[in-house]
Amino acid sequence: MINVLLCGANGKMGNAVRRVADDNDLVSIVAGFDVNTDPCEFPVYDDLAKVSEKIDCIIDFSHPSLTDAILDYAKNNKIPAIICTTGLSKEQISKLEFYSRETPIFFSANMSIGVNLLIDLVCKASKVLESNFDIEIVEKHHNQKLDAPSGTALAIADAISDTVSYNPHYMFDRHSVRQKREKAEIGIHAVRGGNIVGEHTVIFAGCDEVIEVKHSATSKEVFAVGAVRAAVFMYGKGPGLYNMSDLVKE
Repeated sequence: MINVLLCGANGKMGNAVRRVADDNDLVSIVAGFDVNTDPCEFPVYDDLAKVSEKIDCIIDFSHPSLTDAILDYAKNNKIPAIICTTGLSKEQISKLEFYSRETPIFFSANMSIGVNLLIDLVCKASKVLESNFDIEIVEKHHNQKLDAPSGTALAIADAISDTVSYNPHYMFDRHSVRQKREKAEIGIHAVRGGNIVGEHTVIFAGCDEVIEVKHSATSKEVFAVGAVRAAVFMYGKGPGLYNMSDLVKE
C-alpha cells in the first residue's frame, strides 16, 4: 500500500482525490496538509513539521503559496512529490526542476490523460499545418479560478512552439493593439464563468477551412484519477523530473 500525504486535503480537488483513492487498492491517504484542518478520515495538519505518519508519496493540489514548503518537505525527507497546483511562478518551477536532481518530482500543468493526448494530437497537427494555418487557443474555466490564462493553455502553446519550425510569440489580448494578426502569433484567450470545470480548444484557421481540437472536463475526478495514477507510477522512482508523458508511456 502506498501511503499518501494529500496537500490541499480539504479543498475541492482534495475531496476529489479522496474519493478516487477510496476506490484504489494500491493507495491510502494517511495524512493531509491544509490551512483548513477540519477533521476527516485522516489527520489534517496546518504545519508539515507535525506530520508523523510514514509517507511514501505526496499529492499536492493546494496553493502556490504552499508549494515551496511542500518541495522542501519532499526534498528533506526524500519523498516523491506529485505537484498538481497551477499558477506557479517561474522561480518555483525553477526550484522544482533544481530539486528534481535529488528528489523524484512529478509536475504537469494538467493531470488529465485526455488533455495530454490533446497536446500530442495538436503537436502532430502543428507540424503538418504550420505554414498555412493560424493557431489560436481558447480556454474556459469556472469563475473562481485565479490564474489566467490557465497553465494548461500555456503548456499547449509551449508544446506547439517546440514543434513548429518558426519561433512563435504569444498574444494574450488584442483590444489594445490595432494591427493585423502576425503570422508567428499564437493567440491565447481566457474565459471565466459559472462552474465550467475546464475546456481547452486549439483552433487551426486556414484558407476556407478551420480545424478544432477540443477537450472538455465535466468533473474534477478526471484530474484526481491522473494524480492517483501518478502516485502509483512514482512509487519507488529515483530522482528526476517526471510528467504525464512518462506516465502514459509506461
